[in-house]
Amino acid sequence: MLSFTSGQLDALLLAWLFPLARILGMVGTAPIFNNRAVPMRVRLVVGLVLVMAIAPVLPPAAPVIPGSWQGIAIFVQQIIIGLAIGLSIRIVMSAVDIAGEIIGLQMGLSFATFFDPDTSGQTAVLAEILSLLATLVFLALNGHLLLIDVLVRSFELAPIGATSLTGKPWLVLLQLATLAFSSGLLIALPLVAALLITNIALAVLTRAAPQLNIFAVGFPVTSTIGFLLLILSLDTFTPTFQHILENGFDITAQFIRSLAAR
Repeated sequence: MLSFTSGQLDALLLAWLFPLARILGMVGTAPIFNNRAVPMRVRLVVGLVLVMAIAPVLPPAAPVIPGSWQGIAIFVQQIIIGLAIGLSIRIVMSAVDIAGEIIGLQMGLSFATFFDPDTSGQTAVLAEILSLLATLVFLALNGHLLLIDVLVRSFELAPIGATSLTGKPWLVLLQLATLAFSSGLLIALPLVAALLITNIALAVLTRAAPQLNIFAVGFPVTSTIGFLLLILSLDTFTPTFQHILENGFDITAQFIRSLAAR
């Protein structure tokens, strides 16, 4: 009959439970992994597979009793770190949603919304189309594998029990919000400029011919031009989104480095 001492049990918990907390935190918020179409059991299995692959090569954790207040605090800390890593890439992906909302507003399609089960809210159709396209590009660029690589390296840069969650780390993470808004605006800017010129041309045309019904003509014109420009700009979408992802991963790496206790 197998028997374990309290020291051996604590060592097993340190080696497996704490890494699992960080991994499941990432799986719960990261793109692709946290999709509502992925069952909860599948996410749990993914987390267990990852911890089985990662745990044997991790640096030893700080000696602490898992059941103590310090051990519970470290456990919660690992969950927060995992959530932050996954959420950081999620925020980067939201740049495409912001671009879709802006473009849809300029095209007059802001009313075309539907319930998105992934966000549990109303989402513009154009934003959802761009979001699906960004997801395909994310998979094509092996973004899910890069995310796992960032997670593995986080255990080296910010070992368990030797991290600090106060001060600079969250200031670094705030840069992602700036990146998301600025990138979303830059993606939408060419179409917004073209649609602005179209609206000005329609205004001049209405001024020259007052009998022209701008409401009957304006919407089909702006929608048609918007979709044509959107199709023509798809060639530049992948390199632009790749650049945004690279910046997002760089900021996430800075966040992980700043977690090391000073």
